[in-house]
Amino acid sequence: MTGSHRPAVEKYNSGFTLVEMAMVLLIVALLLGGMLVPLSAQMEQRNISDTQKALSEIKEAIIGYALANGRLPCPASSTSNGVESFAGGGNASNGNCSNFYNGFVPAATLGFTSAVDNQGNTGFAVDSWSNRIHYAVTSSNSNAFTTTNGMSTVGISSLSPNLLVCSSASTSSSSCSVANSTLTSSPGVPVVIYSTGKNGQYGGTSADEAENPNPNSADNDSVFVSHTPTPTFDDLVVWISPNILLNRMVAAGKLP
Repeated sequence: MTGSHRPAVEKYNSGFTLVEMAMVLLIVALLLGGMLVPLSAQMEQRNISDTQKALSEIKEAIIGYALANGRLPCPASSTSNGVESFAGGGNASNGNCSNFYNGFVPAATLGFTSAVDNQGNTGFAVDSWSNRIHYAVTSSNSNAFTTTNGMSTVGISSLSPNLLVCSSASTSSSSCSVANSTLTSSPGVPVVIYSTGKNGQYGGTSADEAENPNPNSADNDSVFVSHTPTPTFDDLVVWISPNILLNRMVAAGKLP
């Protein structure tokens, strides 16, 4: 009797082949690539929204300061650690600021919560990209807006803040050009606050960004630019209307 013969059982490798692994990795890469762009866009939008919220809170803090002190604070200088900065011989009695147009939010003076900026300093208000937020205040009416009770002394009907916000760069140092439009009321506004956006450019990457004064710019005047973002303009600009400021001061008994 012959012994039974069992056929050999062929063994198969249950793992992935190199080709299959390559295909899986390719699919994963494609999926991740498709997710990264939306995620990046979401993060960028969140940074913008958070910065806009900070700008709104700063507006309220500045108005609150005016209600308590009868004047607007001077901007901080680049070396004042967030404390308002007066010029030599300047003080609250004459309102002579060291940087009317090209300073920073005086977060320390306002008691505004601030984070460490991209230079490792505290005291300055910063945006979502850790850049210092800029603040400009009018010097009109012989510094009445930054002088204690100066607005009350001059009188509501005579106050004429001179800060202007244009829709594009201006060829004038005190007005919007004919080719663009003025976004602010006439004669102007008392306060402009702005973030340099993601690119954090001092002087900007375009003529429109360069129009917004800053400590490193030769364009230190009362004209600013604000418009929807473009590849060469990402500044976020807000301002305080004179009507809002003066109405709030009247309601608080600081005017007339």
